[in-house]
Amino acid sequence: MGQVVAISINEVRAQLKIPVPQVMAVTNVGLEGDGHRGDWGRQVTCLRYESLLQSNEENDLRMGPGDFAENILIKEMDFSKAVAGSRLKLGEQVILEVSQVGKEDHPSVVLRNFGVSLLPKEGLFCRVIQGGLIKVGDSAEVM
Repeated sequence: MGQVVAISINEVRAQLKIPVPQVMAVTNVGLEGDGHRGDWGRQVTCLRYESLLQSNEENDLRMGPGDFAENILIKEMDFSKAVAGSRLKLGEQVILEVSQVGKEDHPSVVLRNFGVSLLPKEGLFCRVIQGGLIKVGDSAEVM
């Protein structure tokens, strides 16, 4: 079982995200206050905390929560078990369904600013299947 290390949102797309202590996930919509909410498959992005740390070490960076444009940073969870259709449970009630693993790479704000991007290779892009409050410190697991 993993743990939510950080939650980050930004009302504006194509910008780095800003850490917040908690956020409301809305069923079939996404995260309140985030520009990626809407009726599509990439409402919420998840990234492994260990990947952020490894990228910092390998690239001599000091990236933190939201700097890779992820919404949910999770530690100690095996993302290799997650495929399109897998479900993640965050905290007591939030359920996300993985719509895709990775995405097309393009010159994103992250790549332009830092020269490295993790979401195209490792990001889990999800829809909110069951909403509720997500807080830093919540449990995270692949169902």
